[in-house]
Amino acid sequence: MCGIIGYIGKKEAQPILIKGLERLEYRGYDSLGICLQKNNKLHILKKKGRVEDFKRLPLLANIQGNLGIGHTRWATHGVPSQLNAHPHTDCHQNIAIVHNGIIENYQLLKNVLIKEGHKIVSQTDSEIIVHLIEKFYHGDLEEAVLKTVNLLEGTFGLAIMHKDKNNIIAVRRGSPLAIGIGRGEMFLASDVSAMLEHTRQVVYLKDNQMAVIRRNSFQIKNLDGQKAEKEIKMIKWNLDQIEKSGYKHFMEKEIFEQPETIKDLLRGKIKNNTIKLSLNIEPERIKRIIITACGTSWHAALVGKYFIEHFARIPVVVDYASEFRYRNPIINEGDLVVGISQSGETADTLEAIREAKKKGAATLGIINVVGSTISQAVDSGIFIHAGPEIGVASTKAFTAQLTSLLLFALYLAQGNNLKIEKALILELKQLPNQIKESLANHKEIKALAKQFYKSKGFFFLARGVNTPIALEGALKLKEISYIPAEGYPAGEMKHGPIALIDKDFPTLFLAPRSATLNKIISNMQEIKARKGETIIVTNDPKRLKRLSHSVVEVPLTSEWISPIINTMPVQLLAYYIADLKGCNIDKPRNLAKSVTVE
Repeated sequence: MCGIIGYIGKKEAQPILIKGLERLEYRGYDSLGICLQKNNKLHILKKKGRVEDFKRLPLLANIQGNLGIGHTRWATHGVPSQLNAHPHTDCHQNIAIVHNGIIENYQLLKNVLIKEGHKIVSQTDSEIIVHLIEKFYHGDLEEAVLKTVNLLEGTFGLAIMHKDKNNIIAVRRGSPLAIGIGRGEMFLASDVSAMLEHTRQVVYLKDNQMAVIRRNSFQIKNLDGQKAEKEIKMIKWNLDQIEKSGYKHFMEKEIFEQPETIKDLLRGKIKNNTIKLSLNIEPERIKRIIITACGTSWHAALVGKYFIEHFARIPVVVDYASEFRYRNPIINEGDLVVGISQSGETADTLEAIREAKKKGAATLGIINVVGSTISQAVDSGIFIHAGPEIGVASTKAFTAQLTSLLLFALYLAQGNNLKIEKALILELKQLPNQIKESLANHKEIKALAKQFYKSKGFFFLARGVNTPIALEGALKLKEISYIPAEGYPAGEMKHGPIALIDKDFPTLFLAPRSATLNKIISNMQEIKARKGETIIVTNDPKRLKRLSHSVVEVPLTSEWISPIINTMPVQLLAYYIADLKGCNIDKPRNLAKSVTVE
């Protein structure tokens, strides 16, 4: 989850590294540091805190060189501190490393190193890596790195430099790394956004690969020493997409980008009222689908279950990726395992996919990042093309996942010769406009945020296909405002949660026209009878205004489009409440964007 940046070239490396760390700070922001090589010495500066504080350090002016690495940390082993910040060095400050991942056998290795006389000063699992390299180094840095990584159990993205070597060595196992190709200069980063202003040509390292990066060239080897192919990809994102463009926060920008995101996603996927997806699967052979994901993507998976079972009539199981492989899952012939991950690097989801493949299942990924580990691991993939999402709390990637799952459900239905209503296809084509219309009432939602931002807690309730959106609304509020919030199927409210209702504990209802609308109205009456405040998101405002002063109107759509539309007001409410509370919206405490450790 940490951010890694590296540079080798003719330019001064320090500003390039710091700018890269600014772009990577959404991946970790507990502490940071840089290491530059000059005159056969390593010059290191580290600090607890954020990049903006780091930039004000007087000692920064002394850190110079044309070759360097940097790191922004999300703590796993050891508290956030200057001592635990990366880069870490060996006993003689000849070698420096930065690391993303977790070394599971670090304590055993640490004990051995201490007995051999190595002085390990931090609490991190990462520091033992540089001492192992020191142990094996006898003039050949590549050989020392290979011997080291063969002893490591766990995951790692590593950047390594030596005071006497004019190169950076990068190694990947489970944590993303990409090489950026410039003119007379090369870059290394855990996310291409960190080097996008310098180059659009990148090579994604694959698992168990090592790269030796020099100013004008690079070489990639597998960890068995064999040379590997270099597949250069062109990044289509532009720099404007990773800037705030006048918005106060990235999250706000990404919420309002959703009409264009969905428009881009749908382009070319609907032709002559037929869903066109290029997938290496045969719908008629699929007997069961298992969808596995974490966090917000898990909520998308729950909506996908409704979509697929309704339209394609294939049974669906939704599983937490973090639990999937540890319960010895039963995989049968005809099973398709679908992994959903914005980054394509989520460790739990990746391991679930690998477990499914071991057991003989066909696999499919719904992912945002081309070239990511999951995209390479699955048999087929649906790329959501949401562009870079910088805010830690996912917004546009979530609605792109929902839309992709609806397309997938209709694709399966077609493959099994099941009827699809043309009206639904027409609605899908209009979806970007409907999302734009739903976002148009943002001032009204901002006013509601002013009314409720001091609440001690929140309920989010819905029925049917909107129930996962209630869960997602509660998660968004918790993530960025730190207000306790719970999402439930509305029918479950009276089985315990209703005990929390009072005037300071409001309930948001998602209540579109549906077969269960009368049922959810009864739930509203139960809240009202207990003097609870309600917010109602609905496409049937005339019917529901008598039940609440706080009614948010959204466009009238079919029940199957409504989860995507209803996501807009819950995202906006969470955003405006967090903003009123003065929270760090793009970088909420204790969270990181891409969870690449278990």
